[in-house]
Amino acid sequence: MTTNGASSIRDGGTESSLDKIKRQLASGSGRNLLQGPLLKRSETLRKWNERWVILDPTTGKMEYKIKRNDPAAKGTIIFDSNSTIMTSPYNFHGLPKYDNCIIYIATPQKKEYFLCAETPGAARAWVATLHATQLVLRAHKEAVNSLAGNSNAKLGTVSAVVAAANSTALESAKEIEAALQIARRNALGSVLNKAPDAPLDDLTIMKETLRVKDEELQNLARDVRARDSTIKELAGKLTETAEAAEGAASAAYTMDEQRRIVTSEVERLKNELEKQAVSYSLKLRDAEEKVMVLSKEREQLMKERDSSHQEALLWRSELAKARERVVILEGAVVRADEKVRVKEAEAEAAIKEATEKETAARKENQELLAYINVLQLQLQRQEENTKQVLEERGESCSEVDTQPLTKHVHPSEENVDKACLSVSRNIQVSERSLVHPPPSVDQTRPINDGEWNDIEATEARMFTRH
Repeated sequence: MTTNGASSIRDGGTESSLDKIKRQLASGSGRNLLQGPLLKRSETLRKWNERWVILDPTTGKMEYKIKRNDPAAKGTIIFDSNSTIMTSPYNFHGLPKYDNCIIYIATPQKKEYFLCAETPGAARAWVATLHATQLVLRAHKEAVNSLAGNSNAKLGTVSAVVAAANSTALESAKEIEAALQIARRNALGSVLNKAPDAPLDDLTIMKETLRVKDEELQNLARDVRARDSTIKELAGKLTETAEAAEGAASAAYTMDEQRRIVTSEVERLKNELEKQAVSYSLKLRDAEEKVMVLSKEREQLMKERDSSHQEALLWRSELAKARERVVILEGAVVRADEKVRVKEAEAEAAIKEATEKETAARKENQELLAYINVLQLQLQRQEENTKQVLEERGESCSEVDTQPLTKHVHPSEENVDKACLSVSRNIQVSERSLVHPPPSVDQTRPINDGEWNDIEATEARMFTRH
């Protein structure tokens, strides 16, 4: 809220100062800093005409009239701070008495003006006053731009420049007045030097002299009144400029207070940032130490990895030896060996797969042994059944031989022959259904207890190393 209030006050003071300076620039129609007679060259006919020139210092505008007492201006010469104003070394008029009396004005709009004063001193006075007016215009422009840009406006410079222009105008007015007196004296001398039609007495000469002096006094009185009005207007302008300077000073004070607040805030933020930087540096050091510890752990892990890799190589060599021993196993173990060879390319999983394959081979061997045991039991049972059937058949056949061949069989005894037939059929079926073991099974050498213990001891060593 304080910042918004200060900014609104600063904006209000700046706008008021800007309005005052704009009013100074806009209300300069009646402020005549310097005036006097000059010869102006026509732009079309290139003819020199006498004009009464009035300079306005606030706008850089020069008005000229045909006569001094004319109510309306004949024309206007507008220039600014970028215009070129100088005394021309070349005499455009042509008469020798106007050497170094030509005033040259070139505007940014590519317009040129040629003016001629009565004396070189008057020409220099006009040029000096025009230069002072340019300084006033430049100072006003800089003040307006500085206020519009919300910066400190140095309006005291405007007052100083206006005062300097005023003093320059006063000195130039004296020089122009001296030039006017010289011009009147020359004109009076030319009148007196003419051949009179009748002799002039002292009274006539005195009257003519008094008339000329009276005109000079009237001109001086008008000049004094014009200067008084100019001084009053300049005083009013200086007052407005001072007020604008006060407004700008208050705005500058407000801006300075705001700057102090911002500076304190910046210092606070700077201190906080420094504290954060210190804490971050400590955290960074801790992180660097942790990184060093982690790097050492990483090196240790790499060493362990290398050692494990070497151990894996040893395991591979042991695995090769184990494969050589596994070759002597039965046909089912051959498939496990082939699987081990296929998985041999996988470095890290080879040991695990070999172990799994050995376990699978062991299980298959046990299953085969169990299957062989089952088959042996079946064979034993079949042999026992066969022996029993043969014994029963022999007994039945012996009974048949003892009995007569034409023995009448009671219907209730028919089951005996049926039983014999069923036994004989059972014997034939059992012989046909007898399962013979495959040649590989029959030809397989039985595993002795010593070999089986050797295989188990090898597996136990492999699991212990793993």
